[in-house]
Amino acid sequence: MTQQVNAALTYAHYLRLDQVLTAQRPRSDRHDEMLFIVMHQVYELWFKQILHELDRLQRLLASGDTARSGRALRRILALWRTSVAQFAVLETMTPPEFVGFRDWLEASSGFESAQFREIEAVLGRRDRRVVERYLPGTPERERIAAAMSRPALGDSFARYLVHQGYAVPAEVVGRDVREPAEPSPAMQDLLARVYSDDGPAVGVCEHLVDLDAVVQEWRHRHVKMVERVIGGKRGTAGSAGSAYLRTTVGKPVFPDLWAARDRL
Repeated sequence: MTQQVNAALTYAHYLRLDQVLTAQRPRSDRHDEMLFIVMHQVYELWFKQILHELDRLQRLLASGDTARSGRALRRILALWRTSVAQFAVLETMTPPEFVGFRDWLEASSGFESAQFREIEAVLGRRDRRVVERYLPGTPERERIAAAMSRPALGDSFARYLVHQGYAVPAEVVGRDVREPAEPSPAMQDLLARVYSDDGPAVGVCEHLVDLDAVVQEWRHRHVKMVERVIGGKRGTAGSAGSAYLRTTVGKPVFPDLWAARDRL
């Protein structure tokens, strides 16, 4: 059946530009507040797309699809790298320019980004304190809690390896996905074997290492951007600011993939 073309549908209407371009509402008269708002809205859009792509990636990995998992990972990597590069725009803001409108942020804080917390959960974070920061019954709390109750990306990768014919340790493939994943020496031995076999699964492993690296790069750039703008002061809404952010840097998403390199 031929699909009818709606001649009345315009570019602006399709993209809902009337909503998108009127969503920036500075609360002060300071020039730089517009940049601050736009950049954070852009980040939230990228987070939305990253979650969309991660959902597909998990399904592809769990089904053992090497080729399409690789393509999905390349797209996710491109999204993360783009979001890392965007810190350069925020870094054009000097400390006095930010201070000029900071008080207008009141209790709002980037720590409240529910989508970023959901991404962390998909990547494997299991921390009930994160859930408790959101009011009971809110969509944000329910989405994060649901993500922490589902298999993480590492669990989907374990299923992928099973499809590739590898005997994934029971402690990994049968773990309680509601709990944090612990490093597994047996899994590290298995991953060393995967690398030694040098088959299609190695490409997926390397893309996951790339993903881990770019997430850590994002966290590092975030810390340095915050330090550049507010130094070591507390963040908005009384958050710990860069002091907290520094504690997140250097924590791998897939520790077994890194540790396996010691076994090669």
